[in-house]
Amino acid sequence: MTNPVQHDASPSPSSSSHHKRRLHRILIWVSSILAVLVIAAVIAGEILIHHANPILKAKVIQTLSTRFDSRVQLDKFQVSLIKGFQVSGSGLKLYPNHLQSDQPLIAVDRFSFRVLGWRQLLSTPLLVHHVQVSGLSIRIPPKDQRSNMPHLHNTGGDQSGIKIKVVQIDVDQTTLVLENGKPNKVPLTFVIHKLTLRSVAAGQPMKFHATLINPKPIGNIDSSGDFGPFDSDSPGDTAVRGTYSFSHADLNTIKGIGGMLASNGTYKGQLDNISVDGETTTPDFSLDIANHTLPLNTKFHAIVDGTNGDTWLQPVDAWLRHTHIIAKGEIVRMPNVQGRDIRLDVTVDPGHIEDLLYLADKDPQPLMNGQVTLHTQFDLPPGPEDVPKKLRLKGSFQLLDIHFSNPKVQSKVDELSLRGQGHPKKAGKEGDALKNGNDQAATAANVASEMRGDFTLGGGKITLPTLNYRVPGAEVALQGTYSITDQNLDFTGHARLDAHVSQMVTGWKSWLLKPVDPFFAKNGAGTEVPIKIQGSSSHPSVGLNF
Repeated sequence: MTNPVQHDASPSPSSSSHHKRRLHRILIWVSSILAVLVIAAVIAGEILIHHANPILKAKVIQTLSTRFDSRVQLDKFQVSLIKGFQVSGSGLKLYPNHLQSDQPLIAVDRFSFRVLGWRQLLSTPLLVHHVQVSGLSIRIPPKDQRSNMPHLHNTGGDQSGIKIKVVQIDVDQTTLVLENGKPNKVPLTFVIHKLTLRSVAAGQPMKFHATLINPKPIGNIDSSGDFGPFDSDSPGDTAVRGTYSFSHADLNTIKGIGGMLASNGTYKGQLDNISVDGETTTPDFSLDIANHTLPLNTKFHAIVDGTNGDTWLQPVDAWLRHTHIIAKGEIVRMPNVQGRDIRLDVTVDPGHIEDLLYLADKDPQPLMNGQVTLHTQFDLPPGPEDVPKKLRLKGSFQLLDIHFSNPKVQSKVDELSLRGQGHPKKAGKEGDALKNGNDQAATAANVASEMRGDFTLGGGKITLPTLNYRVPGAEVALQGTYSITDQNLDFTGHARLDAHVSQMVTGWKSWLLKPVDPFFAKNGAGTEVPIKIQGSSSHPSVGLNF
């Protein structure tokens, strides 16, 4: 048998070279097609951008012009093909058509938003889900010019000019200025650090979330709620409602007081008549004059005019440690003066005098302790002075079951009471104990005092035109002043005692004074003598004032 012929399976050199040349031609051909496609895509993109830019710009301008009845100025407007049509602009200003002003009603430093595709770009109205704004300024003109402001709340009119609808707007740094039309009066300005607006549509309330820094007392405010629709004819009628929290409010930024305040609450109503209900906590409230801290907690109901910041308290229910305080009144702007005047009607009941004295007295040990009821008119005018210096009070008070913390003062009170009741021996023993430094024995009687009177406070000084002081066996009617800043006393008056002069001393002095008893027995009292109280609150000097 013969073997079959064996053939070589490998291609010949000429065949391999032909295959490589063919593959090279294919690659060149594909590359050329891709290059053409890329060039076509770039050209198409340029055409899209070229057409999208004027389309989007026209929609933005027409929508804003219709929405705000204003002339629109837009310095820069750009469109790029990044994840759809990315739009950005700057130098946006709106000038109301019927308002004579060289300042825009609304100004925006920069804005941006994104359109998902060409099909959406051609839709009317164009739906934009999210707009980012940086540097928004809104200026509300004085009341006498607001009748010419654009109509922003019309829901039933022609909406054909509205070419864009926005779902959400996020704003960094918003400034709202409420002009008052008076050259010597500073406009009311609000600065909002972060602002989010949702459901942004003509004639509909907007949902908002705002964070801002309150200037005085400085602190962080976080608020969410509904606002609008805005009433351009009467901005004060614009509806608003929401919740707020005010944290890390440093009261030290207000002259004369200190502490760290926190507050939260709710509000609702119209912009010029907002009803606010809230609570505050200040665990370390203090007055600079003493720098002693006490916990201060409040609940309040207030009416706020959001167009000028005026506030009416109806009421504030507060607890200063163990002292209950009710305050009603107003916090309003004063004409031709920067700041607000606080005018309140204040009632303290029940109260503890040691709480009030500890807050206002430099001495760490309050002068006295006991029960207090008080009613006063409170006026804190605006101005750069510290609170204790510019605070003005006028009212009446009653102190019951008073005991003095200073043994020397309490010993004198005990001695006055014992001698006034005709017990000079007991009074002498307490006096001797005081001289020997035995404070416990010197105040063994620990007589409770009572005080009633009228008072005024101004310039850091308390003036008491009538002050009635009473202990068992004695009653003192005084008038005078007490300086809060240096704690100095200056009082004069009359002391009426049940006992006669001779009954207030012992031994031969008693027999010697019996003949003069009738001269001091006046108006139904066993003894009536003029007295004076001077010196400091910690070291008073009490004596006769013939």
